[in-house]
Amino acid sequence: MALTSSAALASAADGPPLPYRDDLSPKDRARVARITTPPSDFSAPQAFEAMSGGAATSTKTVNRDSFSHNSANLTFEEEQTFKLGNGLFKKFWTSSPSSTQASDGLGPLYNARACQSCHLKDGRGRPPLPGEKAVSLFLRLSIPPQTPEQQAQLDNRELLRIPEPTYGGQFQTFAVTGLKAEGQIDVTYEDVPVTLNGGETILLQKPTYSVRELAYGPMHPDVKMSPRAAPPMIGMGLLEAIAAGDIEAQADPDDQNGDGISGKLSLVRDPQSGALTIGRFGWKASEPTVRAQTAAAFSGDIGISTPDLPDNYGDCTARQTGCRRQPHGEQARLGVSEAPDPVMELVTFYSENLAVPQRRDVDDPDVLRGKAMFHQSGCTACHRPNYVTSRKADNKAHRFQLIWPYTDLLLHDMGEGLADDRPVGDASSSEWRTAPLWGIGLTETVNGHTRFLHDGRARNLLEAVLWHGGEAQASRDAVIALPPADRSALIRFLESL
Repeated sequence: MALTSSAALASAADGPPLPYRDDLSPKDRARVARITTPPSDFSAPQAFEAMSGGAATSTKTVNRDSFSHNSANLTFEEEQTFKLGNGLFKKFWTSSPSSTQASDGLGPLYNARACQSCHLKDGRGRPPLPGEKAVSLFLRLSIPPQTPEQQAQLDNRELLRIPEPTYGGQFQTFAVTGLKAEGQIDVTYEDVPVTLNGGETILLQKPTYSVRELAYGPMHPDVKMSPRAAPPMIGMGLLEAIAAGDIEAQADPDDQNGDGISGKLSLVRDPQSGALTIGRFGWKASEPTVRAQTAAAFSGDIGISTPDLPDNYGDCTARQTGCRRQPHGEQARLGVSEAPDPVMELVTFYSENLAVPQRRDVDDPDVLRGKAMFHQSGCTACHRPNYVTSRKADNKAHRFQLIWPYTDLLLHDMGEGLADDRPVGDASSSEWRTAPLWGIGLTETVNGHTRFLHDGRARNLLEAVLWHGGEAQASRDAVIALPPADRSALIRFLESL
């Protein structure tokens, strides 16, 4: 029978206090410190390690729907809310005017017609195949600040980047009937050989991105373009429930402990309060909450306005006058914006409660050996295995859960190999949020591919590791130096997540 993280905590002996956790009693702090202490023995699994999402973990049969189940500890009423949100997440939006007035407002420029189109089966996107239009991968656009006012907006975090003046913050490859898409994306690859201990040579694929068929004139000469593949949706509410103190305590921007790891916080404005808070979502940790991430995706990806981002023209800029003349889908009788509450509330709740699947083979000898390699290679310096979520989390299902996301939610310098020459907020061009690893081993089962990293350049998990540089260079080199059997065990461990 699956045990909750509360049971795990009750079985833990007292450990050192966690003074930065303001949501816990002294007794709780000691227990949390004990249960999250890194292991020294890799001969057996840790307690409750298979329950990646605590009591919210899905234990359903592994299949293509493995990322689409609700948190297992929702109430009956919450399950109903989740299912309503699921329907809206899958809904195809239509252009205006339309007889389906609750579903119109698409675009006018867009990358997808539904949330599910990018996050297919709630999973991971990929780069386009030759001859295929990009759908679950798109390009972010920005330019360096051009005026003192723009620099002040960046400094104050009123903006995290300056949009390209004509094409906006995102390159849209689709448009409603009667309007031209902004253009199309081309991807070419260059082989980068890496030789492993044991003599095997891996050919990494270094991508180059370009645009063609620009419909609205040339881009700014200093434009910065960066690709983004849609990340998996699982466990987002649990990531939001990680106590801020836990994230802050890991930050070491000046590497004062001298371990070569200098993770830093991404600080962004909360769209509700305007206060600075920790960014947790997106490849550059540029969104603070699941709701903020949802609103940004509705606006940028589909061109649908929400109460949080009420511009009915999405990413259409003032220079795209034809786009701005198109009819929009806001209906006064239905509320403010094209996706008014309760649409936003339902889709946000759905996104917060997509369950993390139960881990597999946690007691397999090769998996345990690979786990030891993961720790010994220093991977856990950024991919922190576990947390106990805050007792103050908004959703009761997310409170005080022992979870295993394998991330510190901090920004890290990943080296020039992954740099995109495009800073966003606190993140430099080579800095990226540590991606959560839970569920990563089910990518092929759910999505039919094994493309990883922010642009899907890695064709498998080993290639993803080999692209690591910067702060992760020592860990990457340690993996290269492993005997082939140990390296295979490491990949076997990652496949079990």
